[in-house]
Amino acid sequence: MLRSALMFAGVLSLSACASAHALQSSVDIETASKIYQEAAMREQVRASLGTMPAHMRQLFSADNVAQLSDEQLNAVTEAAKRGFRIDVFEAPALNALAANLDDATVKKAEAFLESDLGRRMVAADVATSVLEEPVIDKIMNGELIAPSTPQRDALFDKLEHAARSTESTVQIFLSMGQAVAIGTAVGAGRDTASIADSARKSGESSRINLEKNMREPLRRYLAYSYRDMTDADLKHLLSFLESMTGKRYVAAYIASLGAGFDAMGRRCGEQLGESLRELAQAQADMPVAGPPPIAAPSPDPVK
Repeated sequence: MLRSALMFAGVLSLSACASAHALQSSVDIETASKIYQEAAMREQVRASLGTMPAHMRQLFSADNVAQLSDEQLNAVTEAAKRGFRIDVFEAPALNALAANLDDATVKKAEAFLESDLGRRMVAADVATSVLEEPVIDKIMNGELIAPSTPQRDALFDKLEHAARSTESTVQIFLSMGQAVAIGTAVGAGRDTASIADSARKSGESSRINLEKNMREPLRRYLAYSYRDMTDADLKHLLSFLESMTGKRYVAAYIASLGAGFDAMGRRCGEQLGESLRELAQAQADMPVAGPPPIAAPSPDPVK
């Protein structure tokens, strides 16, 4: 269940600082595209999308309130296929990245990404993100671990906390779930304000448990992804992450991810709302089921 959110955890390992830093300027799309490509964002996000239809179906199937029929669940699967696509993600993601970067940050971030450590970091992120789902699950659950020492464990703990990767991953989960709920309301012609408020409240109530469940799996993911890095490499990475440039860079990156996943969630919801309305019209005796009363999947990292 973690795969759909955590397959892009490699991106989040560097980009998951949730505390935004107000940037005084922006850059053009061409400049943002260079950062996007150098960080291999497309490859990592794309790796998370293939499993989204199945996970969205699982999410709606678990809803005991809506009780969707098989026909409606098929509509969920198809809506997710049409919504969670890289072409839906990229335009809003690039716009957000450009709006939240400045020239000074771009210059220093590019220098890091083009360095030997930066290139190895990105390669490691991509390599882990494209693993098969059973392997990802084993990493998250602690069944597949990299050799470590107490010193390395401490470094990864600092890296996870400095990056605030758990908090940011959860925020994307919740934002994506809210986008699906709102999109469904739009597609079905429902009151979006009340749906948005309900989804937001539901998401906030689940935030603490989500963070608790995801922190350790994310630390394991980082440790496995960067298993070939030396302790000195990890210290250098942590130093960049904690620098002003690193903080501004990751704030822009997380804004980019949020915008892209929000767009995909909303597209999925709109497609689903339209499909449910069409099914209701075709079968007048079948009520249109609303979105599930939760704002985002509740991952269970232990299987």
